[in-house]
Amino acid sequence: MSAATMTTTEPAAAFAEPPREGHRVRAVLALARFEVRELLLQVPLLLTFALYIGFVALRLMHRDGMDDYPVLNTVDRQTQAEPLLFAVAVFICCNAAVLRSRKNHTEQQFDVLAMEPWRRTIAHVLSVVPFAALTALVVAVEFAREALKPGAIGHGSVGELAVAPLTVLLAGVLGVLLARLLPSSFVPILLSIPLYMLFVVASAAEDSGRWEGWLSPFLFAVQSGGDPVPSDLLGRPAGWHALYVTGLCAVLTCVALLRSGGRTRAVRAAAVLALAVTVTGAVGQYPREAEALDKARRTAAATPQKVQSCERRGRSTYCSFDEWSGVRSEWAEVVDRVQSAAAGAAAEARLTIRQRVYLDDQVEVDGALEPSTTPGEVSVGTRWGGNRVPEFAVGAAVVLVGGREDMTTQGLCDDARAVTVMWLVLSTDPTPTATFRNVRLDDSLSGPAVVLAPTNGMSLTGPQTTVVRELLKRPRAAMTARVKAHWAQLTSPGTTTAQAARLLGVEVPEEAEKCEE
Repeated sequence: MSAATMTTTEPAAAFAEPPREGHRVRAVLALARFEVRELLLQVPLLLTFALYIGFVALRLMHRDGMDDYPVLNTVDRQTQAEPLLFAVAVFICCNAAVLRSRKNHTEQQFDVLAMEPWRRTIAHVLSVVPFAALTALVVAVEFAREALKPGAIGHGSVGELAVAPLTVLLAGVLGVLLARLLPSSFVPILLSIPLYMLFVVASAAEDSGRWEGWLSPFLFAVQSGGDPVPSDLLGRPAGWHALYVTGLCAVLTCVALLRSGGRTRAVRAAAVLALAVTVTGAVGQYPREAEALDKARRTAAATPQKVQSCERRGRSTYCSFDEWSGVRSEWAEVVDRVQSAAAGAAAEARLTIRQRVYLDDQVEVDGALEPSTTPGEVSVGTRWGGNRVPEFAVGAAVVLVGGREDMTTQGLCDDARAVTVMWLVLSTDPTPTATFRNVRLDDSLSGPAVVLAPTNGMSLTGPQTTVVRELLKRPRAAMTARVKAHWAQLTSPGTTTAQAARLLGVEVPEEAEKCEE
């Protein structure tokens, strides 16, 4: 055997002087930077991050009237589920990065390095941090874009916003830990489905009000279709949950270090501290004031005037929860516009606009508000913009014409008041025909339909729809003058739709009067 091919089985010579701690730290950071560059070359990671960015961009580009008035305590929660696929890719790729040397049969070569295995584990954990930071940047941009809108309502929660980047960080740490415990590339793939099912079950438990659901590090934001509620009625321990997930990341990191041989005093102390933080966060999530929260919710739903502030604008008074105080001017514009088309006592009526929320056993559930029985009171919800504006105009017009919101429950079949209500809504609207279509449940311009309102809708018969449609074809100023001239007859329960058509100078419909059931 030649000298060039000779090998030896003797162990490598030990360093005469162990590396200094500063050198070790720099070596760990250098390895972490290398691992970050390696992760950036992974196609699954790049693809899922591009999909994440694309999804966020599409959502922000989607324009709807209500998007101009975002409720920030729902916006912060919308950011949580968006990077889930990216987190799965981080989980799998970080696991593969730790197993790279094992796969390439270069594990033995690490024995000649001065860096211990547990320090290499630290480097792998640190390589996850830039991706969590990228997620935090996306979340910050997404939330800031909504929060900087002039119509933004309320405030967000730092704890809720922290969930998305913490989810990505936890996914990477878990991938590193699994590589140390079960060094197989199939383990992350096999565990993905059970973990997903665990998150679904935990989210369902949290949505039903059970405290145990918060022990899951990630919760799907369940969209129940209900309207937002004030932040203090949510009862979400977002700050404690963020602390819990942060501690969990630290605990899993310490377990991975201990498994890699890092049984130093510093690692053990960090493990104890991380466990204490995790337990503190978990205990902090326990609902200690459940009865007080339930009482506050019932008060907000049944007697909102006890927890609202009011403001006088013009003739009317506008009462809302504090987070919605900035929208009162928008409500006032609609009320003034609708009232300007009225006559008689309605033109000088002093209304009370009352914000209301629908609550069941849980908050943000889909449901309809019952019409108010208080004279002169108009209900308004917690969503604003888009179709909610003409719907609110319908509610205000109903009270101006009938005196109370529950007028619609008495039935307006063959009643001129339904025509008058729609004229108040549409006569001063910049796009009356489009608005007429949008406030109808079936989006039609003919036949019977239900007109949407903040509370119960108002039924329009086919003939009433025809009369309203004909009014919109006439000169607006002339028709406004006719409505005001015949206001007493048009707001009388005894006036029929046919009589209203004659008073307003339009053709009387031949269809039979029949309210939609």
